[in-house]
Amino acid sequence: MKLVVLDTNVIVSALLKETGNPSKILDLVINNQIRLAYDNRIMGEYEEVLSRQELHISQSKSSAVIRFIELTGCYVEAESFSADGFPDQNDMPFVEVFITSNAQALVTGNFRHFLPLIDKGLLVVTPSQFIEKYFSNQ
Repeated sequence: MKLVVLDTNVIVSALLKETGNPSKILDLVINNQIRLAYDNRIMGEYEEVLSRQELHISQSKSSAVIRFIELTGCYVEAESFSADGFPDQNDMPFVEVFITSNAQALVTGNFRHFLPLIDKGLLVVTPSQFIEKYFSNQ
């Protein structure tokens, strides 16, 4: 089973629109075809963003997704890394969990936020690239 880090924007997109690649990725998580790596900072961001009133995501749906990730995902004690070159310091938990966990991919809609990882040869992909690379036959 692939270990993956999902940026918050992928989960938000999956919960806002039931079709599309972010939704397919969340389905893969729920069907235990991929496993998510996370730490407390990532879960805190998921909880904070998914609870925003302007997104109109039901609390029961967001709580169920968060509980499922906590139960089936891989909790990581992430190492700290330099934020040099990263445009958004708030992305560092995702960077640190991705590197520490040796996850196969970091999936994000904000590709440019993670260019230093790409420069190091690590796999940072959009949801469509992830589906194409690993699950195009489904």
